[in-house]
Amino acid sequence: MHQFHGAAARAAAAILLAACAASAQASCGAAFCSVNTDWTTEAAGLAEGSVFDLRYEHIRQDQPRAGSRRIAVGEIRHHHDEVETLNRNLVATYTRTFANGFGLSVSAPFTDREHLHIHNHRGAQIPEQWDFRKFGDLRVTGRYQRALGGSDAAPSTAGVILGLKLPTGSTRVANTGGDIAERTLQPGTGTTDLILGAVFHQQLPASGASWFAQAQVQRALNSHDEFRPGTQLTADVGYAHPLADKLDGIVQLNVVAKRRDRGAEAESADSGSRAVFLSPGLSYRVTDAVRVYGFVQQPLYQYVNGVQLTPDRAFVLGVSTRF
Repeated sequence: MHQFHGAAARAAAAILLAACAASAQASCGAAFCSVNTDWTTEAAGLAEGSVFDLRYEHIRQDQPRAGSRRIAVGEIRHHHDEVETLNRNLVATYTRTFANGFGLSVSAPFTDREHLHIHNHRGAQIPEQWDFRKFGDLRVTGRYQRALGGSDAAPSTAGVILGLKLPTGSTRVANTGGDIAERTLQPGTGTTDLILGAVFHQQLPASGASWFAQAQVQRALNSHDEFRPGTQLTADVGYAHPLADKLDGIVQLNVVAKRRDRGAEAESADSGSRAVFLSPGLSYRVTDAVRVYGFVQQPLYQYVNGVQLTPDRAFVLGVSTRF
């Protein structure tokens, strides 16, 4: 058990993205963090058991961007000019790994979201706001993982992921004036999405460090009320190294690419993006079964279609327990 948690301390594992579809930049700015914090998929390897992970994300998107260029609010006039979206996400994930190498993860997000834009109507500038707290779309993901050839000093595992994002979140949230929010601002997309991915993890000899790589694609299988979210690809590489007896330093490089949304209710011209993030963090083992962690996610490159809100940085805090 202690050996398992020592390995877990040296990796910020990857797959599910904890129901956070990964810094999904949209015209309105609704987002989740792309930092990987599923502690079982790679660090635990083939060890049987359950893990419950609870993480908090804070993402303030208040920088309008056109292409890769920062712009001022209203510099490129639209029907409505995006001003700010504040995302405070709480994501709970339960993962069960079986002795035969198979595993199952269920992840549920709860979003506290505030959004402000300016509606340009016949020469008038009318502020419109939304402020809601809602559950989002549930994710159910299966995994098969196996050990690869290698020495006992440098064990490695690889796995594949197959799952679904389910349409459990609302798509009809309105403000106090009765105006329904843009589809990309809603807590749910209304679609069932296919999730496919692959993951690799290796323990490094002598140093006690480890590294991982992961790629995942999410694609909507249907449309809902004339809206279909764009296909999204994420790729992550991470390295972890022990700093003290119970403390580990972790750094990740997260890449996210999202195609344009489609449908009559989509804002296709102002959707779709590409981004690269650097995510340094710390993990501390409180007990053999419990650890806490934190990350700061800093954008290195951001490119958006049309005009969209983007963040200057994001923060993640979480706790993970094995039982």
